[in-house]
Amino acid sequence: MQYLLAMRSFWIDPANNPVSPLYDAAMVDFDRAHVWAWDARPFPEFPGQTEVWSDGDNYARGHWLNGRATNQPLDRVVAEVCARSGQAEVETSRLYGLVRGYQQSDVTSGRAALQPLMLAFGFDAIERDGRLTFRSRTGRVDYLVHDEDLVLAPDLNGSFETTRAAEAEIAGQVRVGFVDAQSSYETRSAEARFPDEVARSVSQTDLPLALTRLEGQRTVERWLAEARVARDAARFALPRSRLQVSAGDVIEYQAQRYRIDRIEQSEAQLLEAVRIEPGIYLAAGTSDEVISVRDFVPPVPVLPLFLDLPLLTGEEIPHAPHVAVAANPWPGSVAVWSSAEDAGYELNRLIAAPAVVGVTESMLSAAPIGLWDRGVPLRVKLSSGELSSASKDAVLNGANVLAIGDGSAGNWEVIQFADAQLVGPDTYEISTRLRGQAGSDGVMPATWPIGSTVVLVDLALSQIDLPLSARGLARYYRIGTTARGYDDVNVVTRIEAFDGVGLRPYPVAHLRANRSPAGDLALDWKRRTRINGDSWQSVEVPLGEAQEAYLVRIVQSEAIVAEYSTALPAFLYTAAMRAQDGVTGSYQIRVAQQSTDFGPGPFRSLVVES
Repeated sequence: MQYLLAMRSFWIDPANNPVSPLYDAAMVDFDRAHVWAWDARPFPEFPGQTEVWSDGDNYARGHWLNGRATNQPLDRVVAEVCARSGQAEVETSRLYGLVRGYQQSDVTSGRAALQPLMLAFGFDAIERDGRLTFRSRTGRVDYLVHDEDLVLAPDLNGSFETTRAAEAEIAGQVRVGFVDAQSSYETRSAEARFPDEVARSVSQTDLPLALTRLEGQRTVERWLAEARVARDAARFALPRSRLQVSAGDVIEYQAQRYRIDRIEQSEAQLLEAVRIEPGIYLAAGTSDEVISVRDFVPPVPVLPLFLDLPLLTGEEIPHAPHVAVAANPWPGSVAVWSSAEDAGYELNRLIAAPAVVGVTESMLSAAPIGLWDRGVPLRVKLSSGELSSASKDAVLNGANVLAIGDGSAGNWEVIQFADAQLVGPDTYEISTRLRGQAGSDGVMPATWPIGSTVVLVDLALSQIDLPLSARGLARYYRIGTTARGYDDVNVVTRIEAFDGVGLRPYPVAHLRANRSPAGDLALDWKRRTRINGDSWQSVEVPLGEAQEAYLVRIVQSEAIVAEYSTALPAFLYTAAMRAQDGVTGSYQIRVAQQSTDFGPGPFRSLVVES
């Protein structure tokens, strides 16, 4: 940019570009000058994707206009800000810098609009002879001052008074936030601190500017160095014969350089200045930065799975289902929108991370609960993520929880596993399992077939917001990339109703029957609880329901013959009741604990032969 400005300023000067007597025009017609070259490759993918374009490393010193055509010289930006504030007569010829992007979202004054630019580029605003002048700080000496040039003033302690600010007033660590001009305009920060500094606080400033990461780093390093050097301030007086020394000038006195910040005119000139060093304003010899860009993520549909799970930790909302989302590639943030109808969707939940989802490549047969299942390993193919083994103690304390089901919202068995062995790409064999956890043994089938869905229950799963009054009612859900909205073509729509399995009672345990000589059948069982049932210090597990109640069903040929209710974990099915129900031959007795909120839980059955 500076090259273009130098060329233009030179050739528009008639002294350098005289009018030709042959064709009555300037020797060089700068109105027809053009810069070269525009590359068809898009910025910042070029030069960022060096694996695609091998010449990307040449961009820093190359002549490409990609990503540069919209850059503006600092002096013109400052002049435009001043002009819009009604200050057209300004001097900006000694401003140097490149503005890659600048945004002021608020209606503000010209002074406030210039402040971020002054901080980032290090220049001063000086009023001289009624005109506003802007100059980049360079540290170059404008005037030399010797002892014989100084005059005594009544309020000075000597002819050259110096002070130093306290150490506590100097920032030892500086951080600046900015917009990265070399990627996808993401917010970044740069930080600098002195090696000997024990920073107890950080001076934080956010700039509404687009900078490269190297420019951001140089900015904070300059701030830090300026703050340390500018601790030293000076006050001195010069005679009126030295009126040419004005604000913004740099003077050198006894091998120290000072920038004049303020001048008070009286019988003599009383000047206030701060110490500077020219090395602060020299660009560090850092190698050119490699531009890195985030890979493009195509807008593909996601795979949502709703899991109406039992209480696992006791901290969950009992009636609210979990949602797991998988996608390859992961779009960054996935939203769940919900509504009572297919219109008026509202944001329900944001999903920040993909869930570990897969399908089974082998069958999983039923197994007893409460014992380690050491049967044939279950082979699982994951779409993304990974599994890992855990010790048995860790599993007993809640590690490696896996839900297996047919993909519907309410049919999930919760299992745990200790051993996970990688046997192929994204393929694991899990063994040493605990089956039917959290009361899900009531829905354990004889066999989970090949192609069943598995979901690792971890922090990637979250519960959606669902009013208790909406339990059991069908609602509309849309799941897709957050940034693209719920009306995007790739959004997945689901219509789901949830029973609230967290409210479902566990199946009863140890169902037994004893027949008396008179033909009566005495049943008894053990109650289980879904809430706080794991403590070894309890005499009896908590009830977990509003009241203790059970439903007893008499089933013959898969038809319900009779139903009975009892408030005790026992029931007497007499011969007279059996005759009244018309039950003969083989039949089943099924028992389930009842919940006031949910109804009967899973039934435990017992086959009886007459």
